[in-house]
Amino acid sequence: MDNEVVRHAPLFAALDDADVDALRSTLTCSLLQRGEVLFREGQRGDRLYVIISGKVKLGRCSTDGRENLMAILGPGEMFGELSLFDPGPRTATATAVADTELIGMSNEQLHEFLKDRPAVALSMLASLARRLRRTNDSVADLVFTDVPGRVAKALLDLSSRFGVECGEGVMVAHDLTQEELAQLVGASRETVNKALADFASRGWLKLEARAVLLLDVERLSRRSR
Repeated sequence: MDNEVVRHAPLFAALDDADVDALRSTLTCSLLQRGEVLFREGQRGDRLYVIISGKVKLGRCSTDGRENLMAILGPGEMFGELSLFDPGPRTATATAVADTELIGMSNEQLHEFLKDRPAVALSMLASLARRLRRTNDSVADLVFTDVPGRVAKALLDLSSRFGVECGEGVMVAHDLTQEELAQLVGASRETVNKALADFASRGWLKLEARAVLLLDVERLSRRSR
């Protein structure tokens, strides 16, 4: 693992070479295959992870076995950081939705590393604030926005992080099954599929296997409001 790989994560982007060299000695690298679970809800948490490549979903299960998909995270994003500030069991299950490379750091190591590096601490707080803002938006959407609006907003959010411009529009390789996409939106698969089919019939998007090609971002943006 070279210094540029570490700097790929915004959390560590501002570090100089000496700090990156010091950080690398404390990091562990993990490789996950699609569908592999990194940790489960309720397990003891003692490590923060940053995604180098691939995607990870964070989900919670109800007592009757239903799953709520809380977030999809991609390269440069961190998770597992709550245990750093509030030691306790994991609040979600982390599962790879694509082949994924991670770097991990124990809470004890991170505490020591942050002591003399306020820039890294501020970067971590900014990342937490973005996650909280996204959670607040999701809660508000569940109350005030209908399912098609939530589907449009979820697609635009995935596009902003994983989309790639192509000749026809924006290709979003989200790597999610239809059920996972429905869990992310907080609705039934049938209702989400109906919204996607409606968008496709209007020419706003094309559905692909574990991906979607956005053809009319402007109209999707209007529908998300």
